[in-house]
Amino acid sequence: MNTSIQPYLFFNGRCEEALRFYQEALDAKVEMMMRFGESPEPPPPGAVPDNYDDKIMHATFHIGDNTLLASDGCGPESKFSGFSLSITAADEAQATRMFNALAEGGTVSLPLTKTFFSPCFGMLTDKFGLGWMVGMHPG
Repeated sequence: MNTSIQPYLFFNGRCEEALRFYQEALDAKVEMMMRFGESPEPPPPGAVPDNYDDKIMHATFHIGDNTLLASDGCGPESKFSGFSLSITAADEAQATRMFNALAEGGTVSLPLTKTFFSPCFGMLTDKFGLGWMVGMHPG
């Protein structure tokens, strides 16, 4: 059995916006997207807000060879905490492009810089509150 871990990200009603952002910033590819209103089985009464028919119940998207899962969740109570996604760029130009795109509307905690472990590394929180570490392998 081949075991894999796939992050499942909840965007508090902003999932479709986040997917468009990652498509632009990271060349993400959306494989599948289902709205709550398209579900073959409606959620239990009170499980999601009444206005969530057009919100994303489940989406699968890819960044490079990596699969991530996403949803609007069941309301505004979830937030990203205690982790960051680490993305490795092929070269400094790609690292800079991805970092700057992810930083748009977000907060940079460590600008891209040379470190003892990477020729180009930086950390930020994007406009959706998701933490990112952008870097390169030593070359």
